[in-house]
Amino acid sequence: MNSKQTTIKEPVIVSGVGLHTGEEVTMTFKPAPENHGYKFQRTDLPDRPIIEADVDLVVDLSRGTTLGKNNARVATVEHTLAALSGLEIDNVLIELTAQETPIMDGSAQVFVDALLKVGTKELFAEREYFEIPHNIHYSEPERGVEMIAMPLDGFRMTVMVDYNSTVLGSQHASITDIHEFKKEISSSRTFCFLHELEELVKHNLIKGGDLNNAIVIVDKMVTQEELDHLSKVFNKKNIQVEAEGILNNVKLRYQNEPARHKLLDLIGDLALVGAPIKAQVMAARPGHAANVAFAKKIKKAMQKRKRDASSPYYDINEKPIFDSKDINRILPHADPFVFVDKIIEISPKHIVGVKNVTITEYFFKGHFPGNPVMPCVLQIEAMAQVGGIMILSDLENAENYSTLFMKIENARFKQQVVPGDTMLIRMELTAPVRRGICMMKGQIFVGNKVVTEAELMAQIVKQK
Repeated sequence: MNSKQTTIKEPVIVSGVGLHTGEEVTMTFKPAPENHGYKFQRTDLPDRPIIEADVDLVVDLSRGTTLGKNNARVATVEHTLAALSGLEIDNVLIELTAQETPIMDGSAQVFVDALLKVGTKELFAEREYFEIPHNIHYSEPERGVEMIAMPLDGFRMTVMVDYNSTVLGSQHASITDIHEFKKEISSSRTFCFLHELEELVKHNLIKGGDLNNAIVIVDKMVTQEELDHLSKVFNKKNIQVEAEGILNNVKLRYQNEPARHKLLDLIGDLALVGAPIKAQVMAARPGHAANVAFAKKIKKAMQKRKRDASSPYYDINEKPIFDSKDINRILPHADPFVFVDKIIEISPKHIVGVKNVTITEYFFKGHFPGNPVMPCVLQIEAMAQVGGIMILSDLENAENYSTLFMKIENARFKQQVVPGDTMLIRMELTAPVRRGICMMKGQIFVGNKVVTEAELMAQIVKQK
């Protein structure tokens, strides 16, 4: 799985009609900055309202997944979101000239092709996955729906469908890595049963359907008169029932294409969680309503995990435990190589330090002077100094000792640190100190967001 966030290199346009509204629509994918996520924008409405791709904004599930905010709506978003999520594109603004995304051929293939045509580019910020911490389960016993997300350092998904139909029996589809989406899943088209199609036609609910964007499964005896009526409604000649029990409007791309499409829908609906997930997902008889309910449970777990890892509390008016004079006494460093201003929390196993980043820092003069960014290596040094204070502050004659760092592992830089930022640096011992060897895990917060994290190993050494 890629570690950096991505967006597309340039805008790309896809045009078509909405399946249910029949309205012509132009959908424009536009590059977006890091941490933007997926957002839809209705350019046909006053003030061009934006609707975030958020599971809490789902307002209708009767015929696909519809998002709404205030008076603006965007319908049938699942195929669009599946294409973006399946290609691991993190940040895109999706402009629409109508209320429903274009159905195209009923799959995500056209969107995938368009996005691949313009290509992607990496952004500075690291992609933040939600790693499923424990089994998350959702079920609807009356409908036989069972869904579970299990911890996994990767992504796998398996879907089973079973409609108790002689034509469409039990089918399975799966991927063992998100990179399989493009080849194995993206071209799988939506499907419906003939009796459902007739009801939709009767109530004028598929104004954009033309029998080229869905697999129609014939689950009942059908007369020639009924077939002739469908031919007239959809302006397609010689509609017949194929041996596989489907109308001859399209040919199956895979024997298990319906199951593959349900997997596609699930990927699209889970994109509404707000972060790519690391998990093994298994779903029996999924549908949009169940997918969204499942996504809400996952988002709730993600929010709890974020609260548990919240940033340290910092009151600027509180007297620090160690001020700059104390720090200069403990650390074997001097200006301009001291990267901690004060210590606000300390215990035998943890410490929290503060570093105010100002434009007058010496390194900004030469490190991207036109676009000042605090060097990542100096952020690690700030961690090391805060960790060193935690270790040395318990020693008598601390000024006679140094902490020499021996190893840095799993360093991740998630967001730029710039002038004006206040870094809250939290270090925790991950093992008891033995023979002068210290193992620590560190995080740097700006606001309530982790911008840098790393694991450090140091040795306490007496100065000669």
